[in-house]
Amino acid sequence: MLKNFFTGGIDSPQAIQTALEAIRKHLNMEVAYVARIEGDTAVFEAVDAADPATPIRPGVFMNLNDIYCGHILAGRLPELIPDTADYGLAMSIPISRLAPVGAHIGVPITSASGETLGMFCCLSQGAQPTLNQRDLEIMHVFADLVGSQIISEVKNDRRLEHNRALIEAVLDEESYRCVFQPIVNLSTRRVTGFESLCRFSSEPYVSPDKWFADAHAAGLGSRLELAVIKTALGALDQLPNDVYLSVNASPSTIIKGGIEAFIDKATGSRLVLEVTEHDAVSNYQTLSEALAPLRKLGVRLAIDDAGAGYASMHHILSLAPDAIKLDMTLTRDIDSDAARRALASALLFFSRETNSVIIAEGIETEAEMATLNLLGVPFGQGYLLGKPAGLSAALEMSLGPKLEVAISA
Repeated sequence: MLKNFFTGGIDSPQAIQTALEAIRKHLNMEVAYVARIEGDTAVFEAVDAADPATPIRPGVFMNLNDIYCGHILAGRLPELIPDTADYGLAMSIPISRLAPVGAHIGVPITSASGETLGMFCCLSQGAQPTLNQRDLEIMHVFADLVGSQIISEVKNDRRLEHNRALIEAVLDEESYRCVFQPIVNLSTRRVTGFESLCRFSSEPYVSPDKWFADAHAAGLGSRLELAVIKTALGALDQLPNDVYLSVNASPSTIIKGGIEAFIDKATGSRLVLEVTEHDAVSNYQTLSEALAPLRKLGVRLAIDDAGAGYASMHHILSLAPDAIKLDMTLTRDIDSDAARRALASALLFFSRETNSVIIAEGIETEAEMATLNLLGVPFGQGYLLGKPAGLSAALEMSLGPKLEVAISA
């Protein structure tokens, strides 16, 4: 059984559990465990025990000096103890009375830089005089195998903690701003709406999509999205009455609720909500129910990134949107790519059949815009039509007589 681990490696929680069982049985001991070290505390992450009633269980935490780990790391006890009765200190450690412990092997789990991240240990109730240096070497091998997973988990925890602190600071200090990119009627060249986009004032620069992804991973995604939406809505009163505002929200934020607290019917009639998430939605009925009160307030629904993947197409089929936004990967080079034109034409046909409209994103060349016009795409946005800008520049775009004025502004 041990041979399988030396050849196969360990890269999952279940494999760690199996490794613990293998080493425990190989050494003929009652308990094997992996403990993660946090300051002066050991947290039992994984445990395998002959007796399920053992007090050493996953999730339990103890002071390092109340178990053998702290004393081994400090050099007060050896890693290999065949008989704890030979060490007065060992007999006085609380876990020796709790478990009890007659024999113990414990080796550190370290990072590449030498930082101690945890301990890999085995213990038995009775003494094990046959335990030897070879057994200790095997424990070190297993600690190295298990350590890669533990190190990965610790790094992930630390990254999440770091990101959570950064995002909390961004929210507390409101160190972000909204910029506005025009959405244009391609026939009249007039601005009909603006998509609100978020920019963060962080150094070094991190893209907005990374900020939001990190926020969701840290459990703060909805809070950040709602804060940005609230800020964006503050610009709506300053835009002309015939110009709408488009804001972005993930399905998880929509389902949790809170957007409706910022709007009324007057605001809702000028608001478009773009569903942004690329991942599949597990329950469209729940999402539709969450959207219902927003739609009752007049909020229209747009599906972002159409043509970019499965999720956006599933959103379109399941949510009956008012607008479908062609992803920039579909718009790019549409003038020279027959496949892109065919897919855009199919979505145009779908939009007519379902009473929705098409908005092409990422228009950057005159040739792309001319092709979209010929296909019958009614609306578009992109750098050719206007880059994301502050509110004052957006107002100039919306008040200009034609798009050419907006571009020169």
